[in-house]
Amino acid sequence: MNKLLLTSVFLLGLSGIAAAADAVVLEPTPEILPAGFVWTGGYVGLQAGYGWGDGDLSSPGGLATAPADIDGWLGGVYAGYNHQLANNVVLGIDADIAWSGIDGFGQAFIFGFPVPNSGIDYDLNWTGAVRAKLGYAVDRFLPYIAGGVAFAGANGTFVSGGTPVQEFSDTLVGWTVGVGVEYAFTDNLLARAEYRYTDYGDLDFTLGGTDGSFGFKTSDVRVGLAYKF
Repeated sequence: MNKLLLTSVFLLGLSGIAAAADAVVLEPTPEILPAGFVWTGGYVGLQAGYGWGDGDLSSPGGLATAPADIDGWLGGVYAGYNHQLANNVVLGIDADIAWSGIDGFGQAFIFGFPVPNSGIDYDLNWTGAVRAKLGYAVDRFLPYIAGGVAFAGANGTFVSGGTPVQEFSDTLVGWTVGVGVEYAFTDNLLARAEYRYTDYGDLDFTLGGTDGSFGFKTSDVRVGLAYKF
């Protein structure tokens, strides 16, 4: 009888423990962010800057060349989203588009000899990029690196005897990398300054049955002001 009683008590105890366990709902542990400014959120802003770099002509066998120093101002808009982790690492995506006045003229050389009043006009009419960002938040400061795909509307114009002969244009796709820093003046007003290097790739052409390409590579510095929401 005593054994039967002890067994019944034991089984009732197990049933109670199981019921109590079923009643407990485990909530996921929330991510705890550090005190201070939090970078998580979207933003949209205006940017302006100055770019410089190289334009070059590639032809079969290197017969003709037309290297150029290209430079000019640029300005446009940008937007993106940041997500701050508990360890202050900030991950983000950033996209921009800008009007560009970056251009330059390259003197033509044939077999290394200059051709008077002849060469290539290089023009970047607009630029854009979609980049991934990786930063580290120091309260309201955010130093970061960024890289991704770059785009540009480019022209290459043959000039002979001082007169434009034929223009080629295309939308180029290349790559870009850069570094920058952002500062939050308020909870909604973000400023940035950054440096980028970009290789926009080649603009291919065919002239007189001969294939070739124009190349565009730039460095630029930009500043921006954005609204965080």
